[in-house]
Parts: sequence; C-alpha cells; structure tokens
Amino acid sequence: MSGHSKWANIQHRKGRQDAKRGKIFTKAAKEIIIAAKTGGDPDSNSRLRAAIAAAKAVNLPKDKIEGAIRKGTGEDAGGDLTETFYEGYGPGGIAVMVEVATDNKNRTVAEVRHLFSKHGGSMGENGSVGWMFDRKGVISIEKNAYPEDKIMEAALEAGADDVIDDEDEWTIHTAMTDFTAVRDALEAAGIAMQSAELAMVPQNLVAVDSDMGQKVLRLMDALDDNDDVQNVYANVDFPDDMPTD
Repeated sequence: MSGHSKWANIQHRKGRQDAKRGKIFTKAAKEIIIAAKTGGDPDSNSRLRAAIAAAKAVNLPKDKIEGAIRKGTGEDAGGDLTETFYEGYGPGGIAVMVEVATDNKNRTVAEVRHLFSKHGGSMGENGSVGWMFDRKGVISIEKNAYPEDKIMEAALEAGADDVIDDEDEWTIHTAMTDFTAVRDALEAAGIAMQSAELAMVPQNLVAVDSDMGQKVLRLMDALDDNDDVQNVYANVDFPDDMPTD
C-alpha cells in the first residue's frame, strides 16, 4: 500500500476530498502551468501531457486547462510560479516530502517550517529524505468496479510497472514516461479512474501505531491545507484500524 494512496483513502472517508474540490482544481491547474513553462505543446512535452491527463481525471474544465497552459507559456499573466520540494521528518521520524508551487518562496518556506514544528516534526536539509522516494505515475481504480484481469491486462500491456491491491481500490504504478499511455489504455478499455497523477512514491513504508499515525495524519493534513502546497508524501504505513476523526 502506497502511503500516499492510504492517506488519500483516509481523506475520502473523512469527506475532505469533496470539501476541497476547489483546491484540487487549483493544484491541477498549477501543475499544468509549471509543466507548460518548458513548452505548451503536449505532444513534445511529456510532463505537460501527464499534467493534462491528471487534470482530466479530476474533471478540470477544458477552458481552465487551456488557460493554465497559456499562463505557463507566458501568453497570459499569472504564471509566475516556482516549483520546489521541501523535505523533513514527521512524528516518529517519518520521512515527509512537500511539493509546492509558489510565487513567494520566502513566505512558503516559513509557513512549511512552522507547520512541521507545530505538529511534532522538523524541516530537513535538501536531499535529506528525497532519496527514499521515486517519481512515478499513480492511478487508482475502484476495487470492485471491474474484473481484476481486465485492469491487469489493460495496464500491464500499456507499460505499467505494477498493479497493487490497495484494500478497496487498485493502485497502478507507472514510469513517468509511460503514465499517459497507461491512462489512455485504461480509458480506451472503458475503465474509469478515481485519480491519475504524478507522485513521489516511497521505496519502503514505516509502520506506525494508531497514536503515532494520527500525529502524522495531522501534520500531513495541515501541510496539505496550505495554499502553496501541491502534494504531501510520506513513507508511512497507517494502521487499518486507526480512527480518522
């Protein structure tokens, strides 16, 4: 189970994902803006193709996608964003990666550092935990919506690295270069995706008990609530019976 996937499942059970739909759209648009800085043609920009695919997976409207591309290429104002990762440690020494897109790095790093400290963690140096994660495509599909062999066949034939049984969903991992091809193959097979994104996937997970898990969850939620934070990743294995309220 990917720590990021399990955290997303917990958020869904708490009703947070629906409540934060506006921010989900904002995150998707920011990723397109950053990706388009190196070129606005998705045919020659694999990251932009992936960002557009992820945006479509969360139903970002077409005009918003096109507007974000124009901002990224500089055709429209509003694309002055810097992408960076902040690294640190959560409660229990859990490794945490924070992906941000900001127009004010000084403000953002101060806010992120404060949140780590407030919730029992600490900021680390650049590279302190990044080596524990790999950048991959991550696609989730409702567990009982389709036969297992249909998902396996479509994903693996299109180049997916792995299809993982994540409790009530299937999680598909791909190389960044294969992300769009796998997503397109699933779509062509009539398989609806709950989410499709580029993510930092931990190489190994660290199991925590319920008390420690709740502390880590509070840190991840607080970081995710920051307007400049795009994604939060941790190498944590939450216990199945952990309360989420």
